[in-house]
Amino acid sequence: MSLSMENLGLALFNLLLVILLSPLLEGIIRKLVAIVHSRIGPPLYQPYLDLLKLLGKEEIVSSNNFFFRYSAVLGFGAILLVALLSPIAAAPPLNAGGDIIVFIYMLSFSAVMIMLSGVTSESPYGVLGAAREMMMVLTVEPVIVIALIVAAVNADSLQFGAIIAHFQNNPFPLSMVIVGIVLFISIVAQLARLPFDIVEADQEIMEGPFVEQSGPKLALFKWMFYAKELIFAAVFVSIFIPWFHSEVFIVNFLYTLVKILVMLVVVGVVHVVNPRLRIDQAVRYFAVLIFITIIGLAFALAGS
Repeated sequence: MSLSMENLGLALFNLLLVILLSPLLEGIIRKLVAIVHSRIGPPLYQPYLDLLKLLGKEEIVSSNNFFFRYSAVLGFGAILLVALLSPIAAAPPLNAGGDIIVFIYMLSFSAVMIMLSGVTSESPYGVLGAAREMMMVLTVEPVIVIALIVAAVNADSLQFGAIIAHFQNNPFPLSMVIVGIVLFISIVAQLARLPFDIVEADQEIMEGPFVEQSGPKLALFKWMFYAKELIFAAVFVSIFIPWFHSEVFIVNFLYTLVKILVMLVVVGVVHVVNPRLRIDQAVRYFAVLIFITIIGLAFALAGS
């Protein structure tokens, strides 16, 4: 019973952290971008204001299609489940009931909801954005999948908890260095940051799959992206930067939070200093990254 209560408390902690803290991390990135551009920029709490404004606005329904109306709710729900499968300062609350396969599946489900939102919006910009989202899923997600498989092969487990414990107590192999670098680049693309903000591309296709979304549904989509920033950063630093670990939860949480902030600052810098890639450039770029991750997988299977 005590273990169940501990998991329940950890689940509540992960959900509250992802829901309440993720907009602040987005605000920090916006502030960093403004500083690099020599601007004052918005306050750190601006994402909270944006979400509150959208939640209070009337929703304009341009399509009666089921997926157009409920894709935001389903996608946001999938991300909340991903939060329960994610290691944030501790093993995932659902560590025994889910592994990296379920984690990847639910991430893919949230991406599918974005595609369906665009396809069913009856807007050419939405359809184009959905097509770009599909292209990104097919080119970026294989990199993430192979990188996590490399970690699983090295740790001989598909459970996040076992993988993290393994790398906290064993030397870091060459294969993890290779896929760690590639995975970081892929996470930048997953977060729709420059040079990979191809799906939304405000100046080209008017936010693509979200062009017809409004009010609370648009707020959920934006909140979903904020949550993904925190989740991806937490998974990355937990597995690929496993050092500075403490057995005291609050100390370990503070360590993890600092590593997440540092990582997102780097993501913000990458966002500022790079122009958007064309679609053909992005496809070639990620084809190379997939090849490199396969090399990392070969090293992992060879035991190094």
